[in-house]
Amino acid sequence: MYKKVSTDLNFVEREKAVQQFWKDEKIFEKTEEKKGPSFVFYDGPPTANGKPHIGHVLTRVIKDMIPRYRTMKGYFVPRKAGWDTHGLPVELEVEKELGLDGKEQIEEYGLEPFIDMCKESVWKYKGMWEDFSGTVGFWADMDNPYVTYHNSFIESEWWALKQIYDKGLMYKGFKIVPYCPRCGTPLSSHEVAQGYKDIKERSAVVRFKLKDEDAYFLAWTTTPWTLPSNVALCVNPDDEYAKVKAADGYTYYMATALLDTVLGKLADEEKGIKAYEVLETYKGKDLEYKEYIPLYDCEIPVVEKQHKKGFYVMCDSYVTMSDGTGIVHCAPAFGEDDARVCGRYDMPFIQFVDTKGDMTAETPFAGLFVKKADPEVLKDLDKRGLLFDAPKFEHSYPHCWRCDTPLIYYARESWYIKMTAVKDDLIRNNNTINWIPESIGKGRFGDWLENVQDWAISRNRYWGTPLNVWECEDCGHRHAIGSIEELKSMSDNCPEDIELHRPYIDAVTIKCPHCGKTMKRVPEVIDCWFDSGSMPFAQHHYPFENKELFESQFPADFISEAVDQTRGWFYSLLAISTLIFNKAPFKNVIVLGHVQDENGQKMSKSKGNAVNPFDALNTYGADAIRWYFYTNSAPWLPNRFYGKAVTEGQRKVMGTLWNTYAFFVLYANIDNFDATKYTLDYDKLPVMDKWCLSKLNTMVKGVDTNLNNYRIPEAARYISDFIDELSNWYVRRCRERFWETEMTQDKINAYMTLYTALVTTAKTAAPMIPFMTEDIYQNLVRSIDKNAPESIHLCDFPKVNEEWIDAELEANMEEVLDIVGLGRACRNGANIKNRQPLGVMYVKANKDLSDFYTDIIKDELNVKKVEFVKDADSLLSYGFKPQMRTLGPKYGKQLGEIREALANVDGNAAKAELDKTGVLKLQISSGEISLTEEDLLIEAKQQEGYYSLSDFGITVALDTRLSDELITEGFVREIVSKIQTMRKDAGFEVMDHIAVYLDGSERLMDIVNNNRNAVMGDVLADELHTGSVEGYTAEWNINGEKAKMGVRKV
Repeated sequence: MYKKVSTDLNFVEREKAVQQFWKDEKIFEKTEEKKGPSFVFYDGPPTANGKPHIGHVLTRVIKDMIPRYRTMKGYFVPRKAGWDTHGLPVELEVEKELGLDGKEQIEEYGLEPFIDMCKESVWKYKGMWEDFSGTVGFWADMDNPYVTYHNSFIESEWWALKQIYDKGLMYKGFKIVPYCPRCGTPLSSHEVAQGYKDIKERSAVVRFKLKDEDAYFLAWTTTPWTLPSNVALCVNPDDEYAKVKAADGYTYYMATALLDTVLGKLADEEKGIKAYEVLETYKGKDLEYKEYIPLYDCEIPVVEKQHKKGFYVMCDSYVTMSDGTGIVHCAPAFGEDDARVCGRYDMPFIQFVDTKGDMTAETPFAGLFVKKADPEVLKDLDKRGLLFDAPKFEHSYPHCWRCDTPLIYYARESWYIKMTAVKDDLIRNNNTINWIPESIGKGRFGDWLENVQDWAISRNRYWGTPLNVWECEDCGHRHAIGSIEELKSMSDNCPEDIELHRPYIDAVTIKCPHCGKTMKRVPEVIDCWFDSGSMPFAQHHYPFENKELFESQFPADFISEAVDQTRGWFYSLLAISTLIFNKAPFKNVIVLGHVQDENGQKMSKSKGNAVNPFDALNTYGADAIRWYFYTNSAPWLPNRFYGKAVTEGQRKVMGTLWNTYAFFVLYANIDNFDATKYTLDYDKLPVMDKWCLSKLNTMVKGVDTNLNNYRIPEAARYISDFIDELSNWYVRRCRERFWETEMTQDKINAYMTLYTALVTTAKTAAPMIPFMTEDIYQNLVRSIDKNAPESIHLCDFPKVNEEWIDAELEANMEEVLDIVGLGRACRNGANIKNRQPLGVMYVKANKDLSDFYTDIIKDELNVKKVEFVKDADSLLSYGFKPQMRTLGPKYGKQLGEIREALANVDGNAAKAELDKTGVLKLQISSGEISLTEEDLLIEAKQQEGYYSLSDFGITVALDTRLSDELITEGFVREIVSKIQTMRKDAGFEVMDHIAVYLDGSERLMDIVNNNRNAVMGDVLADELHTGSVEGYTAEWNINGEKAKMGVRKV
């Protein structure tokens, strides 16, 4: 009837079979056919020319689970996959493949074949991504994905860019931008944020000779390579500066506040030489316009050609006294503040670095990359007596997130979107989003928006969405094209099947509506983050088609990506949605932490600690990894991924559920129990079944409430706790009901309760562990009910039966479980096995329990009697000593007094106070002190003949004294246990009847013969023989008595 269930925990092969079933029967496609209100999920598009890593498993399992849950809740959940296909990483991959290096070689090779190679390269790992997604159990429509390089997607972006342009929010400006010289393109602020590294470098404290005075300005810079492009120095107008005679023989100008820091090392105390002598002091403003001699002669002709004055002191409040000398060197080509202040003073402009990041021919350092020029500049200045110091310093420096090259701040013309103009809208729209956790939305992301910068949208590259601006080569008029149709209407050379990529689009010209001359497209492409941020509308080719579809799926109900997308996809989505629709593009977002190794280190190939996701999936299976990521920590915290932790969760939860399911199938097949032929009649159920169903519905309610609010670990905890109680309490307490020979009502109740619990748990857990739950569902439900939904993922999420939730029943059973747990701990402490019966256990509990519950306690703990008492003092007392580790540093010499005070406290009253308030208050000579549990060593003092423990407000005491009768009964239970073990080892079936043999210890043979009925009844024995051995045999030491035993099938 039910397929036999193997109890091995190797789930990988089973998952492959389930995956094939989903594929063959098109189960995902059928979930997409479900009717209901929409729950919209946006999938952040990966790049198909990069391989999946273990972090993608985390993002995939979160992004899969919530849509599965919502589908089971009756929603229509569109899950359109997408591919992010543009950008520099693709170009770099193709460059590497073709053996090219840089933009010049690309253009020599030819743009058209290069672009064709890019288009081909983006699909390099498409098959790997699809296999990966299938193995993880990530469901998305990969047959009809959106692709960012498709004309339809680009045309929608052009429409959006035209809206932005026509609103006056796009401009071309000359700005200092973060620039990658290797890639030859600027980066946006959110791209820069992804690539910071801590590095150690040398800075420079440089002597600038005053023009008409034998003195020097001491100025500081962290970028010596910018010194050949220096045009000015800057001081703070309000701070004090000093002219000093220094011990090295020079006269310097610098900030008074930093004199000791910079010049202090010149002092020689032994010789009585001071570091410096102050000659005069000034306000910074007094130094304004003081002139100095340029560091390099190559600067002079450049300045003269511009007919501007340079090389003097400026004033601005951005100069601080926190480090350096209080005088800052300014090179307006390489610094935002430098450019701003120099612009105000109309300073000349020098840029002795080319677009490759190399020093230009005018300098003594021609051809050197700027970072390699640093030490050469220092050497040159030192040789000429112009270097005062070159201190090392460590700082966080931005590197290109794509190619790892150090960025430089570089003056370039670039296209910008004026995000500063919509800052208030961005903040308002962000405040409508439910960020999980809230701290990222209000903190990290909120702070980012408070300091938002204009978006550097253009890139001087090739493989990307072309910027849709045409410029008249004669009158300079500009026009933004918003559609292919508009382009064709304005152009007389636009091909019918125009591809919206370079170089094809570069050839299309339009007629200038102002002067009638030719307009050409500007050469830039756009930031690929604009691609991914446009996916809500561009995936539907909105507004050119699918208008109603887009409007029904915007904004998204849910998105999720890793925390590094805070300034990536999350920002680009919000930025574009605010610019175009002035509303948030998503309602709920779960921000995910990064996956680390076992020691909390970032994973990387270079460290050798990276985990191959395919290896992990093939070793542990998808469900085990999914479960680990749901339960390991809050989603936004870093996840430490290692095998032991994954297998532990697999064993505790999945293994327990699977073994409970296997138990049901084993006995249901023996009894030919078909659940469709019976009903669950609640009124006929015993208390244990009602407890199980109450806990089941409490679990479903807890999971539903938490998943509805995106609280994933909390939802998973409800499932794991219930599975534990189902297996280790309900099934263990009810096993004998399944062993009854007749199909009594009690046996039917037990079967139907366990069946209901298993099927309901499978459905509840299906969004989280979709493979195993499908396996269970197919066997338990579909095998006996062909009219049931074809897959568990086509079922409705279980509905809570509130009438079956009995809070009092659950509380009483919780009390029982606490008492039993303490009782077992007492047995362990007293070193008495559970099979050895004991006479009595005393309990001081929060409430008295009825006979039903005390019978359970007696049975579980193998005691003859449970007696509730009002006072725990007679059962257990406590002694207290100071914990030296914590109290020593706090109280030092008072420890002796604290030790004496603790020795004199009423142990039971002190323990009660500590349990109730969390602190124990003591009076010592210096006054009252409060001690916490970590400040104390607490010792439970046992009464002779008893073993006692206290916790949860409960105290239990086991009478450990053993009578001859109890000892004999303990032997009987041990013998029965050994026979049951031998039945299993011999490979007997559960219902096989056997013959039992025992030879050896006279004492054991007497005990067996005196308790024949008890032994034979428990092990399904038809015969019992002593003095000889047959069949499957084994030797045992039972409580010090040796024997050889045998079992044989009859």
